[in-house]
Amino acid sequence: MSHNTTYKIKMRRRREGKTDYNKRLNLLKAGKDRLVVRISNNKVVAQIVRFNPKGDETMVNTTSLELKKFGYNGHAGNVCAAYLTGLLCGKKALKRNVKTAILDIGLHTPVKGSNVYAVLKGALDAGMEIAHDPGVLPTAERVLGKSINDYRKINLQIEEIKNKILSEKHA
Repeated sequence: MSHNTTYKIKMRRRREGKTDYNKRLNLLKAGKDRLVVRISNNKVVAQIVRFNPKGDETMVNTTSLELKKFGYNGHAGNVCAAYLTGLLCGKKALKRNVKTAILDIGLHTPVKGSNVYAVLKGALDAGMEIAHDPGVLPTAERVLGKSINDYRKINLQIEEIKNKILSEKHA
């Protein structure tokens, strides 16, 4: 009589819902740096990560909380903050001679115009080369906070902050 089990326990990070190993393997096979985007309710994190067999190396790390240095006073988890975080991450990456990357959204569901793609749009506007479909990027009105301004009746001055980030002396 056989006593073998047919059920195989998944790897710990997969059980915890943190890593999709099939998607990660496909991204690593590309051999390029990754623009890793992670979104929480109150923060946006964008990183440029390079694969190393001993462990991934983080080349650039940027969070939406850093935008306060540039005068951004809005919520750190919305589309405007995601765009500016991507812009700042792209600017930092170009200073470290990282010009190309591929987008790694992890376990986030890819939704057209979402915060994940706002980060991508910011990195593209900074000058990075990232393969993408232009149809998934959020509209310029959404990125510049027109809907937020209409709702809250405040001026977030996204254009001024964008210009500060793009200027060499602040980034």
